[in-house]
Amino acid sequence: MVQCDDRPAGRAPAWVRCENCAALVYGKRFDRSLRVCPECGRHAHLTAHQRLDQLLDPGTARQLDPVPAVHDPLAFTDTRPYRERLADARAATGLGEAVVCARGRIQDQPVVVAVMDFRFLGGSLGCGVGALITEAARTSLRQRTPLLLVTASGGARMQEGVLSLMQMAKTAQALTELDEAGVLTLSLITDPTYGGVAASFATLTDVILAEPGARLGFAGPRVIEQTTHQQLPEGFQTAEFLLEHGMVDNVVPRSALRATLGRLLSLGSPAARRAPAPSRRGRVLCEPGELPERDAWEAVRLARHPDRPGALHYADLLLDDFHELHGDRLGADCAAVVGGPGRLNGLPVMLIGHHKGGPGLTERRRRNFGMSTPAGYRKAARLMRLAEKTGMPVITLIDTPGADPGPASEESGQAVAIAENLRLMSRLRVPVVAVLTGEGGSGGALALAVADRVLVSENGVYSVISPEGCAAILWKRPEAAPAAAAALRLDARELLRLGVVDGVVPEPPGGAHRDHAGAAALLRDAVDAAVDDLVRRAPGRLLRDRRRRFQRFGDGAAPAEGAAPADGTADADGTAPALGTAPAAGAPGTAAAGQTAAAVESDRAVLPTATGRGTS
Repeated sequence: MVQCDDRPAGRAPAWVRCENCAALVYGKRFDRSLRVCPECGRHAHLTAHQRLDQLLDPGTARQLDPVPAVHDPLAFTDTRPYRERLADARAATGLGEAVVCARGRIQDQPVVVAVMDFRFLGGSLGCGVGALITEAARTSLRQRTPLLLVTASGGARMQEGVLSLMQMAKTAQALTELDEAGVLTLSLITDPTYGGVAASFATLTDVILAEPGARLGFAGPRVIEQTTHQQLPEGFQTAEFLLEHGMVDNVVPRSALRATLGRLLSLGSPAARRAPAPSRRGRVLCEPGELPERDAWEAVRLARHPDRPGALHYADLLLDDFHELHGDRLGADCAAVVGGPGRLNGLPVMLIGHHKGGPGLTERRRRNFGMSTPAGYRKAARLMRLAEKTGMPVITLIDTPGADPGPASEESGQAVAIAENLRLMSRLRVPVVAVLTGEGGSGGALALAVADRVLVSENGVYSVISPEGCAAILWKRPEAAPAAAAALRLDARELLRLGVVDGVVPEPPGGAHRDHAGAAALLRDAVDAAVDDLVRRAPGRLLRDRRRRFQRFGDGAAPAEGAAPADGTADADGTAPALGTAPAAGAPGTAAAGQTAAAVESDRAVLPTATGRGTS
């Protein structure tokens, strides 16, 4: 924005002119709109102190003490000595360096904030900036308080030579220590953020938000065009372009920043990792006899009903404060897989699932009918790692015909992406609950279903292949799909009998597609009960039981010795199982295919269900 009168610098002008649309805006109105043009929405630059005033709760900011750093280590001179340039920048901005660090609160959530100021030598990354960013991270680590980085930079500070380059590694290491300690980190990308800052701390945080129109990249567009001799696409490197290409989680207008940051901080703060509130107990069916025999093909038809709720529908109905996150950080954002943190009955959880898009064909196509590309599985993996870092249980909602079979997905490593998720979920040290809410198609479903507790909705199905595919391969005729469905034993009753699922979640009369709210209420109670049981278990026990659960499938043997005791005695890792928790191995309805009836009955005698708690 350009000042339009002759008032002294530092005083608010009566009128400002938008640098984007040239509209004249009354100065006080401009300030009330947080320095966003009311005509075109352009977000004007802010000083570091303006940013702190906008983000932090009034009266909570406490600036961090200065830290020592070398200045002018090369005695650098171009057309002017570097020392003179530093002195001019300090005099013009009133700052000691291109970043201001402070402790404060956002919507009453504690946070350490480091805010860059582009006015100071273009927000360039030098030794002083590296020292301050590192000190902010160390303060966050000492206090176990989330760290927020607000970036604005043209790149590394050339006048400090290779020592400026070293700040990239230095700040990256500081972020690594927060990862290892399980402290949430966030960044807010403002315009512009380039070079060494973009290639280090700005993009290493757990959640990356960006203001509308903010540009982010390693090399600037002029450098790219001069080097490649190619014209860049419109909007290249803008926040919106980056969101589409999986590099940022969300584009958030300035007016919504405080609310968005406050919600994310509350989910990631140590205070949020408390025991959940008393939960409502829903009934999960754990015995095959509790379910009627049904036509398998009809089950398939119901599981595929276009009106069945998807993951985003359930997120809105199951969780409070849900915040969808985007992108695999490798160049894509698959719309078939969605996820983000929220609160289940007061407890922060990470929800990840397939979303087919509902009955509209345009939206279903955009969501690729729930068939994930490798980017979807990699996004899911990123969110699972974030959940493990912050101690959130993981909930996955599965509804997919299978993984995307197209050539682009194969070229991007579809098989590897699925395999990596199987390995990752096998070693997550937080509770994992998976629910087959609709179709469970082959490895595309299993990639989100390696869990401590696997449930299926009453009208859900789970199969190694679609009935149509099976009919085409084995029957040699597509009209044999109903017969293939029956032979595959893919409906909820058969899945429970085979032990592939631990319980069946009832649906409203006629199916979930007729009553989304009713289906969500039944699902919420079932998942809440499962999570409540699992959060009481030590990570070592979770890992061991989860691995046993899958290792026993198809081996025809009774559970191995040393299975989790039911009498409250200490577990092998020294922790006592909570009374009344449901066992993950050998529980009713979870006998491996081929296990004898006598062995199943023996398991039931030794490992009772969580009677009266509404879960298997």
